[in-house]
Amino acid sequence: MSTELIKKLREMTGAGVADCKKALTETKNDIEKAIQWLRETGMANAVKRAGRSAKQGLVHSYIHGNGTLGVLVEVNCETDFVAKTDDFKNLVKEISMQIAASSPLFVTRDQVTEAVIKTEKEIYKAQLKEEGKPEKVWDKIIEGKIEKFYSQISLYDQIYIRDEAGKQTIKNLIDEAIGKIGENIVVKRFARFKLGEE
Repeated sequence: MSTELIKKLREMTGAGVADCKKALTETKNDIEKAIQWLRETGMANAVKRAGRSAKQGLVHSYIHGNGTLGVLVEVNCETDFVAKTDDFKNLVKEISMQIAASSPLFVTRDQVTEAVIKTEKEIYKAQLKEEGKPEKVWDKIIEGKIEKFYSQISLYDQIYIRDEAGKQTIKNLIDEAIGKIGENIVVKRFARFKLGEE
């Protein structure tokens, strides 16, 4: 295993040297599989830490260059030590930029009320009826449309704006940070302000 390969994997994933070595060993130096292995182990670690209390963290403000758009976000972690690290600060900054660019309405899909979902389903049913789709396929189509709806309005379900492949959600990004940092991380709340918006 070459030092160059370890360095390359570190640059691509931000994982520690020991984790990169282990990932390359586990995947017989296949860099793509090593990236996947690191992501999967990061997710597994995130699941283990999800129940732990997160009451430290940062409140971060992001103002778009010309002052017409602003975001205020609270992101929590477990210790003030982690809250002061560059990794955590960068994550919070990325999350605030995501909110500015993608206008989520909720942090997670769990916060979306039944009334909102019911209204969306009624709209979709009316559209499907108008399009002349057979009723027997409505449920499956509506299910897909609701998933897409979540990916637009729930921050955790949104695709990360910097992911060119269009596969990594904000939840994945946070889970990877949890795996790397070693503490539970939670977006507590946010507010997005756009000049002139009601």
